[in-house]
Amino acid sequence: MSEFNWTLAYRQADSLPNTIAERTRWIYDRVSAVYPLSTMFFHSRAHRTLLAETGAIDGMQVLEVATGSGEMFRRLIGANSRGATFGLDLSPNMAARTQREARKKHPQSRAHCQAVDVRNLPFRNRSFDLLVCCYLLELLGADDIRLTLREFTRVLRDDGTVSMVLIGQNSPFFNRLYKICGGAVPAFWGRQVDRDVPDLLRSVGLEVVRERVVRQTGYPSRVLIARKVRDEGGLGSRNGRHPAIALAPGS
Repeated sequence: MSEFNWTLAYRQADSLPNTIAERTRWIYDRVSAVYPLSTMFFHSRAHRTLLAETGAIDGMQVLEVATGSGEMFRRLIGANSRGATFGLDLSPNMAARTQREARKKHPQSRAHCQAVDVRNLPFRNRSFDLLVCCYLLELLGADDIRLTLREFTRVLRDDGTVSMVLIGQNSPFFNRLYKICGGAVPAFWGRQVDRDVPDLLRSVGLEVVRERVVRQTGYPSRVLIARKVRDEGGLGSRNGRHPAIALAPGS
């Protein structure tokens, strides 16, 4: 991965609590072989919508966080043949699978995927034009969401874009079902945070500029496109501090 050394910082990892991360890594490592089925039946329409809403990206420096089975990562590489595309996933098996499949489909691309804890991204400040994140925040605790979004803002260039997909909360029946699943296996299902995310994005200097709601096989997704707001005072927050934002109870 020497061709990508321009952006690596090799930051010393903070002493981050594992919380649910270790259990999530363990589960997703074990479902990595079958997880593409979930993407095909429930997520692919949202991925296509995200790419369309993000717009032309060829020639950009792009980072996808939480690549999962790698479908979105391969779409990004295909749209960014003249640029460089990074991918990260907490699960080593997911990251290895994503890298392997990307190399098969795009052998000449400047693309690399590896296993990294997204709460401490190993990149220099303002390294990327576009950051993509699909179905990740649901798996993080409230404090880890804030920490992760701060990292997104840090590695994003001024006027850069964050494009993300969240599990939608616009279906009461689905919401009830998802809450049951999340309560049974929280490290796999997590919990819905869709309604809280726009305020959380604003708290770290990201303004939502477009959004779309899509549904596939009954599975609701919300696509958000946010732009980094120029701010000299602490990565998008006044004096480097963020307002207190509480995730909605039961979300």
